[in-house]
Amino acid sequence: MAATKTRATQRSVGVVPAGTPAYWHDACEHLAKRDRVLKRLIPRFGDACLESRGDAFVTLARSIVGQQISVKAAQSVWNKFEALSRRLTPAAVLKLKVDDMRAAGLSARKVEYLVDLALHFDGRLLHVDAWPGMEDEAIISELVAVRGIGRWTAEMFLMFHLMRPDVLPLDDVGLLNGISLNYFS
Repeated sequence: MAATKTRATQRSVGVVPAGTPAYWHDACEHLAKRDRVLKRLIPRFGDACLESRGDAFVTLARSIVGQQISVKAAQSVWNKFEALSRRLTPAAVLKLKVDDMRAAGLSARKVEYLVDLALHFDGRLLHVDAWPGMEDEAIISELVAVRGIGRWTAEMFLMFHLMRPDVLPLDDVGLLNGISLNYFS
């Protein structure tokens, strides 16, 4: 955080940890000034902030593994899947045996999705290096071409991997519930 920020500002938006997007503090400050509900909510979350989830392939693979199961179950399956290879890369996934992936707790459909994801990365069908300069919709178009990745997953990827500040997934149930709870009740 810039040294010029006041203590009152620091208290209102929290101390921002390393690895946080450059825009985070200013965005929190701006939203707190413009919206009475966010002014109340932002300080309640203290130092919580948006942080990148690392490697693009791993981020998307985790998204596929976690679809339609609880967070706890997703973590358990992920741990078993991740243990199948020393390093989880597209090439490594393509070398895995289907039976081993199934034994890790993945459904046949999720195995297909993970293989398709690996093929897209391995075959350079996704323009990963160009994503930082690409428009959101162009990235979404590339991602939804991968089996098992829909618009919601692509939007989550834009926010949590590419750290895009202006993505609003209007069909996200958690977001809709949060808006309903905080603005209309």
